[in-house]
Amino acid sequence: MRGLLRVMSPWCAIAAILALTVSGAIASPADQARPVELAQASTANEDVNDPLEGLNRLIFDLNEFIQAMLLRPASEFYVGFMPPPMREAVSNVLDNLRTPIILANDLLQGEGARAWQTTQRFVVNSTYGVAGIVDRAEEMGIPKHNEDFGQTLAVWGVGEGFYLVLPLFGPSSPRDGIGKHLVDGYFDPVDAWLENTDRDSAVWARTAVGGVDTYSNVADELAQVKKTSIDYYAAIRSMYRQKRSADIRNGEDSDLAPIPDINYELSTTPSK
Repeated sequence: MRGLLRVMSPWCAIAAILALTVSGAIASPADQARPVELAQASTANEDVNDPLEGLNRLIFDLNEFIQAMLLRPASEFYVGFMPPPMREAVSNVLDNLRTPIILANDLLQGEGARAWQTTQRFVVNSTYGVAGIVDRAEEMGIPKHNEDFGQTLAVWGVGEGFYLVLPLFGPSSPRDGIGKHLVDGYFDPVDAWLENTDRDSAVWARTAVGGVDTYSNVADELAQVKKTSIDYYAAIRSMYRQKRSADIRNGEDSDLAPIPDINYELSTTPSK
């Protein structure tokens, strides 16, 4: 039964999204135009490696429908309803809860300095930042970064593989699908504790909040890309790959807009 709940949790999260709160960031027209140009210019030259393009486009359209019907209205409601400081606090708490995943992947990649930075951020924000509500570490000059097991596999030499569009999760690849959506859950002690204490409603709530928070922060950029793209699917595919390449190189500056990397945080901890 617990295994079934874990499989169903993203769908329950989608149903719960309408009642949950999160934030968004609005990019200026000048900021939006350059990422669109870069994405479109790159699509003509990239090796698309998309043998499942027909199926991927169908799933892409399904995800667009879900976004239009649920994620977009929910994010617009909460961005309009919730003051910016509260939205920032929600994002900060979610980021802080994800720190163990980042730390585990820092260590697996042999990045000792970045692992120390992650540890410092967690200690500072969990205490001085009041359980992560305020990003005091950023104020102290300790910047945040993101890591996942998909990036770790890339550092270990595992190739990306072909392009995939996953239901709900969006742009991916075999490497990232396994790393981000299966393995990373084992590094999440909060999720494991919630699972092991039968707090499934809390798992779904965190899942829903994380999904809307992520979407809210990229909704305006995506709308601009969609409005100006000749082929929106191809533009997103190109932007996703460029973003992942920059992530794997540990944050080389990128002029690309964010991609809808909606992490519903499926639980992968073993059942009791």
